Amino acid sequence: MFINAISHYLPKTIIGNIYYTRLNGLTDEWIFKRSGIKKRAKASGGENANTMAIEAVGALTVDLPYLLSDIDLIVGATYTPYDTIGTLAHAVQSHFEIPAARAVTITTACSSFINAVEIVEGYFALNKAEKALVIASEHNFAYTDDSDEHSGHLWGDGAGAVLISKERFSEEDIEIVDVHTSGLGHIGKGIDGVYLRPNEGGLKMPHGRDIFANASKFMASEAKDILKRNGLQPKDVDHLVPHQANARIISRVAKTLGMDDSKVVSIIEETGNTGCASTVICLSQNRARFKKDDIIVVTVFGGGYSSGAMLMRK
Repeated sequence: MFINAISHYLPKTIIGNIYYTRLNGLTDEWIFKRSGIKKRAKASGGENANTMAIEAVGALTVDLPYLLSDIDLIVGATYTPYDTIGTLAHAVQSHFEIPAARAVTITTACSSFINAVEIVEGYFALNKAEKALVIASEHNFAYTDDSDEHSGHLWGDGAGAVLISKERFSEEDIEIVDVHTSGLGHIGKGIDGVYLRPNEGGLKMPHGRDIFANASKFMASEAKDILKRNGLQPKDVDHLVPHQANARIISRVAKTLGMDDSKVVSIIEETGNTGCASTVICLSQNRARFKKDDIIVVTVFGGGYSSGAMLMRK
């Protein structure tokens, strides 16, 4: 599989840490020390997960190797949907008039993008598709309580999109060498670690320490496993793109893998936790860093729990 194009969208409204100081007394220093976050984007009143996905896909439409109408599979990824019936994937299909595509939207919390890529891999393997559009979009501010001192300050909104083909179209394509996901609902606090229950206060994170410990453990092990399976070691990696949840988690994962900080690609200071869209946004914003033959590893952890990794070569 090959990534032919990648893009992202971040809302224009920026929320700095001072907002939370005024709201509940959490200082900029306190928030940054514990999360690495300075600011985050917030969707406007007229925006939602679907509209942000459409904006991200719209940003793809420059120098594409094929028409969007040629796409035969659309996979949306989100845990903060605008609509659970007219889903993210269907909204994109409708807006861009993509008539021949199967459309499905999935959620495994912050690992949803990697699960979506694995779904594409399955369709390609079964010869049911050849050109796929994957969109990850999160509207966290629609569901979170800003005044929640545990997690209200962690979230950001945004979306990312990738075009994936079964065959290479260009020397600029990024090869997806391998992708793997795991369901971890049976470990730790599992489905109660972090949750989004609209009838129970929305997006909550009552067990942050459990999430920290398991995210640090499984993001590192997923990266190690996918490298080993492909005859590689952490020292062979040129760029590590972890889920952008917490700077301390990112640092611990890199340390466990024995990777220098210079190899870690992070945007969390400017975006906050944009959920499953975070690694797509990160890849899109930093694509110019990736040189020919570079090895890139994406590793993620999601509430519920779930994890996954993707190995790529430029």
